Amino acid sequence: MNKWKEKLNNVWKAISRVVVTNAIRIYSKIVYRYEVEGKENIPKEGALLFCGNHTSYFDGPIIIISSPRLMRFMAKQELKGNLLFRYLCYAYNAIYVKRDSKDIGPLKEALKELKDGGCIGIFPEGTRHGMDKNEGKMKNGAAYMALKTGAKIIPIGIKGEAKPFHKVTITYGKPIDFSKLLEGKNAKDVEEEATEILKEEIVKLLK
Repeated sequence: MNKWKEKLNNVWKAISRVVVTNAIRIYSKIVYRYEVEGKENIPKEGALLFCGNHTSYFDGPIIIISSPRLMRFMAKQELKGNLLFRYLCYAYNAIYVKRDSKDIGPLKEALKELKDGGCIGIFPEGTRHGMDKNEGKMKNGAAYMALKTGAKIIPIGIKGEAKPFHKVTITYGKPIDFSKLLEGKNAKDVEEEATEILKEEIVKLLK
């Protein structure tokens, strides 16, 4: 019985993804006008971490529907309080994260997804305009996951005002591979350096 429930749930999630994706695309064409560049930089196979700057609540949905790879986003738990975002997180099987919590369950789930060759979406800033709030710094989580799993990172630059009828450009950069950086060292030793490299690549895409 549990297997049947799981199958039905997966079917419903697949249907929900189609509904949500089309709804966002229609809304975007009419109200939230965006352009996508660099999709050819995204590998068709292999574990990937999608990491971009974070300026608005609409960043995640736009990345999800514009990417050719299905991904699970790491989303703050507070989004459960918003019916639209809760449905989006359900459809795309998001991994909820509780801020300032010592619970490593979400991290373990994300690492497993990457080790299985899947894709994870995360905003290294940790919050909207995080680099501005933290004096240009980003959190190390994305770099740490890439170093631990061997996943490549796709840097993303999001430019433009997230307001109705304003143009927004999403640019996917070339994959970042930290394997050489890791030679002879462990992830903790180089995660600060890796985070700085990631930040520099995202900033380049914003120019």
